[in-house]
Amino acid sequence: MAPILSLKKVSKSYGAIVIANNLDLDVGEGEALGMLGPNGAGKTTLFGLITGTIRANSGRIEFLGEDISRLPPEQRCRRGLARSFQVPQPFGGMTVFENLTVSAAFSKNRSERDVYQDCARILDECGLTDKANLKAGSLTLLDRKRLEFARALATKPRLLLLDEVAGGLSEAECELLVGLIKRIRKTGISIVWIEHVIHALVATVDRIVVLAGGVFVADEAPENVVLHPKVAEIYMGLPGD
Repeated sequence: MAPILSLKKVSKSYGAIVIANNLDLDVGEGEALGMLGPNGAGKTTLFGLITGTIRANSGRIEFLGEDISRLPPEQRCRRGLARSFQVPQPFGGMTVFENLTVSAAFSKNRSERDVYQDCARILDECGLTDKANLKAGSLTLLDRKRLEFARALATKPRLLLLDEVAGGLSEAECELLVGLIKRIRKTGISIVWIEHVIHALVATVDRIVVLAGGVFVADEAPENVVLHPKVAEIYMGLPGD
Protein backbone atom coordinates (compact mmCIF):
# COMPACT_ATOMS: atom_id res chain seq x y z
CA MET A 1 0.00 0.00 0.00
CA ALA A 2 1.31 3.45 -0.92
CA PRO A 3 2.09 5.77 2.02
CA ILE A 4 -0.43 8.46 2.86
CA LEU A 5 2.39 11.02 3.24
CA SER A 6 5.86 11.07 1.67
CA LEU A 7 8.68 13.56 2.04
CA LYS A 8 11.21 13.19 -0.75
CA LYS A 9 14.55 15.00 -0.35
CA VAL A 10 12.85 17.92 1.42
CA SER A 11 15.20 20.72 2.43
CA LYS A 12 14.65 23.97 4.30
CA SER A 13 17.16 26.41 5.72
CA TYR A 14 17.20 29.95 7.04
CA GLY A 15 20.63 31.26 6.10
CA ALA A 16 23.16 29.02 7.82
CA ILE A 17 20.48 27.38 9.99
CA VAL A 18 19.49 24.07 8.41
CA ILE A 19 16.05 22.82 9.44
CA ALA A 20 15.68 19.98 6.96
CA ASN A 21 18.51 18.49 4.94
CA ASN A 22 17.23 16.21 2.14
CA LEU A 23 14.68 14.58 4.44
CA ASP A 24 12.95 11.39 3.33
CA LEU A 25 9.97 10.08 5.29
CA ASP A 26 6.98 7.84 4.61
CA VAL A 27 3.88 7.66 6.83
CA GLY A 28 1.62 4.68 6.22
CA GLU A 29 -2.15 4.71 5.93
CA GLY A 30 -3.52 4.34 9.46
CA GLU A 31 -0.08 4.63 11.06
CA ALA A 32 0.69 6.67 14.18
CA LEU A 33 4.19 8.12 13.97
CA GLY A 34 5.87 9.89 16.88
CA MET A 35 8.51 12.56 16.40
CA LEU A 36 11.15 13.55 18.93
CA GLY A 37 13.95 16.08 18.79
CA PRO A 38 15.66 18.71 20.92
CA ASN A 39 14.19 22.20 21.20
CA GLY A 40 14.93 24.17 18.05
CA ALA A 41 15.41 21.07 15.91
CA GLY A 42 12.73 22.22 13.48
CA LYS A 43 9.92 19.79 14.24
CA THR A 44 7.19 22.45 14.16
CA THR A 45 8.75 23.98 11.04
CA LEU A 46 8.48 20.55 9.43
CA PHE A 47 4.74 20.60 10.15
CA GLY A 48 4.62 23.99 8.45
CA LEU A 49 6.30 22.49 5.38
CA ILE A 50 3.78 19.64 5.31
CA THR A 51 0.72 21.86 5.75
CA GLY A 52 1.93 24.58 3.39
CA THR A 53 2.39 27.54 5.73
CA ILE A 54 6.13 27.32 4.99
CA ARG A 55 7.63 26.65 1.55
CA ALA A 56 10.50 24.17 1.23
CA ASN A 57 13.67 25.25 -0.56
CA SER A 58 13.69 21.98 -2.48
CA GLY A 59 12.22 18.51 -2.52
CA ARG A 60 8.75 17.07 -2.92
CA ILE A 61 5.85 16.46 -0.54
CA GLU A 62 3.23 13.92 -1.58
CA PHE A 63 -0.14 13.31 0.08
CA LEU A 64 -2.37 10.47 -1.06
CA GLY A 65 -0.07 10.04 -4.05
CA GLU A 66 -0.40 13.66 -5.19
CA ASP A 67 2.41 16.23 -5.25
CA ILE A 68 1.15 18.97 -2.91
CA SER A 69 4.46 20.86 -2.66
CA ARG A 70 3.04 24.03 -4.22
CA LEU A 71 -0.53 23.86 -2.94
CA PRO A 72 -1.65 26.56 -0.45
CA PRO A 73 -2.62 25.46 3.08
CA GLU A 74 -6.39 25.60 2.51
CA GLN A 75 -6.18 23.22 -0.45
CA ARG A 76 -4.06 20.79 1.55
CA CYS A 77 -6.64 20.95 4.33
CA ARG A 78 -9.47 20.21 1.90
CA ARG A 79 -7.56 17.14 0.71
CA GLY A 80 -7.46 15.81 4.27
CA LEU A 81 -4.46 17.35 6.06
CA ALA A 82 -5.15 18.87 9.48
CA ARG A 83 -3.01 19.97 12.40
CA SER A 84 -3.16 21.15 15.97
CA PHE A 85 -0.88 23.81 17.42
CA GLN A 86 1.40 23.63 20.43
CA VAL A 87 -0.34 26.75 21.81
CA PRO A 88 -4.09 26.37 21.12
CA GLN A 89 -5.40 29.06 18.78
CA PRO A 90 -9.21 29.06 19.02
CA PHE A 91 -11.44 31.96 18.07
CA GLY A 92 -11.65 33.13 21.65
CA GLY A 93 -14.75 35.30 21.22
CA MET A 94 -16.75 32.46 19.62
CA THR A 95 -18.38 29.59 21.47
CA VAL A 96 -16.87 26.13 21.36
CA PHE A 97 -19.58 24.96 18.98
CA GLU A 98 -19.10 27.98 16.71
CA ASN A 99 -15.38 27.19 16.52
CA LEU A 100 -16.23 23.73 15.23
CA THR A 101 -18.82 24.83 12.71
CA VAL A 102 -16.41 27.37 11.20
CA SER A 103 -13.72 24.70 10.81
CA ALA A 104 -16.14 22.14 9.39
CA ALA A 105 -17.92 24.48 6.98
CA PHE A 106 -14.96 26.33 5.52
CA SER A 107 -12.68 23.30 5.21
CA LYS A 108 -15.10 21.45 2.94
CA ASN A 109 -17.16 24.31 1.43
CA ARG A 110 -20.32 23.24 3.27
CA SER A 111 -23.02 25.35 4.91
CA GLU A 112 -22.97 25.65 8.69
CA ARG A 113 -26.38 23.99 8.89
CA ASP A 114 -25.01 20.95 7.02
CA VAL A 115 -22.21 20.41 9.54
CA TYR A 116 -24.19 20.73 12.80
CA GLN A 117 -24.68 16.97 13.27
CA ASP A 118 -21.01 16.18 12.64
CA CYS A 119 -19.93 18.92 15.02
CA ALA A 120 -22.22 17.67 17.78
CA ARG A 121 -20.74 14.16 17.39
CA ILE A 122 -17.17 15.48 17.53
CA LEU A 123 -17.93 17.53 20.65
CA ASP A 124 -19.13 14.34 22.32
CA GLU A 125 -16.05 12.38 21.21
CA CYS A 126 -13.76 15.07 22.61
CA GLY A 127 -15.62 15.45 25.91
CA LEU A 128 -16.78 18.99 25.19
CA THR A 129 -20.55 18.64 24.90
CA ASP A 130 -21.18 20.44 28.21
CA LYS A 131 -18.87 23.27 27.07
CA ALA A 132 -20.56 23.80 23.69
CA ASN A 133 -21.99 27.23 24.50
CA LEU A 134 -19.01 28.59 26.43
CA LYS A 135 -16.69 31.14 24.86
CA ALA A 136 -13.53 29.37 23.74
CA GLY A 137 -11.38 32.01 25.45
CA SER A 138 -12.77 31.00 28.83
CA LEU A 139 -11.70 27.33 28.65
CA THR A 140 -9.07 25.64 30.79
CA LEU A 141 -5.84 24.55 29.10
CA LEU A 142 -7.04 20.94 28.92
CA ASP A 143 -10.30 21.96 27.27
CA ARG A 144 -8.52 24.32 24.85
CA LYS A 145 -6.37 21.39 23.79
CA ARG A 146 -9.48 19.25 23.41
CA LEU A 147 -10.94 22.01 21.26
CA GLU A 148 -7.78 21.96 19.11
CA PHE A 149 -8.44 18.26 18.49
CA ALA A 150 -12.10 18.90 17.79
CA ARG A 151 -11.47 21.70 15.30
CA ALA A 152 -8.96 19.55 13.44
CA LEU A 153 -11.34 16.58 13.39
CA ALA A 154 -14.13 18.81 12.09
CA THR A 155 -12.19 19.19 8.83
CA LYS A 156 -12.54 15.41 8.26
CA PRO A 157 -8.80 14.71 8.04
CA ARG A 158 -7.10 11.66 6.62
CA LEU A 159 -3.86 12.70 8.36
CA LEU A 160 -3.71 14.57 11.67
CA LEU A 161 -0.55 16.40 12.77
CA LEU A 162 -0.32 16.92 16.54
CA ASP A 163 2.17 19.40 18.00
CA GLU A 164 3.07 18.81 21.66
CA VAL A 165 -0.49 18.31 22.85
CA ALA A 166 0.66 17.04 26.27
CA GLY A 167 2.71 20.14 27.10
CA GLY A 168 1.63 21.92 30.29
CA LEU A 169 -0.79 19.21 31.37
CA SER A 170 -0.81 17.15 34.55
CA GLU A 171 -0.23 13.41 34.36
CA ALA A 172 -3.97 12.73 34.70
CA GLU A 173 -4.83 15.28 32.00
CA CYS A 174 -2.17 13.81 29.72
CA GLU A 175 -3.73 10.37 30.12
CA LEU A 176 -7.10 11.78 29.06
CA LEU A 177 -5.60 13.15 25.84
CA VAL A 178 -3.71 9.91 25.16
CA GLY A 179 -7.03 8.09 25.45
CA LEU A 180 -8.57 10.51 22.94
CA ILE A 181 -5.70 9.99 20.49
CA LYS A 182 -6.09 6.22 20.77
CA ARG A 183 -9.80 6.55 19.97
CA ILE A 184 -8.99 8.74 16.97
CA ARG A 185 -6.58 6.08 15.74
CA LYS A 186 -9.33 3.48 15.76
CA THR A 187 -11.26 5.51 13.18
CA GLY A 188 -8.43 4.97 10.68
CA ILE A 189 -7.00 8.49 10.76
CA SER A 190 -3.21 8.56 10.34
CA ILE A 191 -1.27 10.56 12.93
CA VAL A 192 2.10 12.29 13.18
CA TRP A 193 2.70 13.46 16.74
CA ILE A 194 5.50 15.74 17.96
CA GLU A 195 5.93 15.33 21.70
CA HIS A 196 8.46 15.72 24.52
CA VAL A 197 6.46 13.52 26.90
CA ILE A 198 8.12 10.34 25.70
CA HIS A 199 6.03 7.87 27.70
CA ALA A 200 2.88 9.25 26.06
CA LEU A 201 4.36 8.55 22.62
CA VAL A 202 5.56 5.08 23.58
CA ALA A 203 2.06 4.19 24.78
CA THR A 204 0.41 5.32 21.57
CA VAL A 205 2.47 5.28 18.36
CA ASP A 206 3.77 2.55 16.05
CA ARG A 207 7.26 4.01 15.61
CA ILE A 208 9.27 7.09 16.50
CA VAL A 209 11.63 9.21 14.41
CA VAL A 210 14.13 11.62 15.93
CA LEU A 211 14.97 14.90 14.17
CA ALA A 212 18.28 16.60 14.96
CA GLY A 213 20.66 18.67 12.89
CA GLY A 214 18.28 18.68 9.94
CA VAL A 215 18.19 14.88 9.57
CA PHE A 216 16.41 11.93 11.10
CA VAL A 217 19.01 10.33 13.35
CA ALA A 218 16.77 7.46 14.45
CA ASP A 219 13.71 5.57 13.22
CA GLU A 220 12.77 2.93 15.76
CA ALA A 221 9.98 1.01 17.44
CA PRO A 222 8.81 3.06 20.45
CA GLU A 223 10.33 0.74 23.04
CA ASN A 224 13.72 0.87 21.30
CA VAL A 225 14.09 4.56 20.54
CA VAL A 226 15.47 5.57 23.95
CA LEU A 227 18.15 2.90 23.55
CA HIS A 228 19.39 4.35 20.26
CA PRO A 229 22.94 5.74 20.75
CA LYS A 230 22.22 9.04 18.97
CA VAL A 231 19.12 9.59 21.10
CA ALA A 232 21.13 8.90 24.26
CA GLU A 233 23.72 11.39 23.07
CA ILE A 234 21.17 14.13 22.31
CA TYR A 235 18.94 13.78 25.36
CA MET A 236 21.26 12.48 28.08
CA GLY A 237 24.68 13.72 27.00
CA LEU A 238 26.01 10.18 26.71
CA PRO A 239 28.68 9.49 24.08
CA GLY A 240 27.29 8.09 20.83
CA ASP A 241 28.83 5.42 18.65
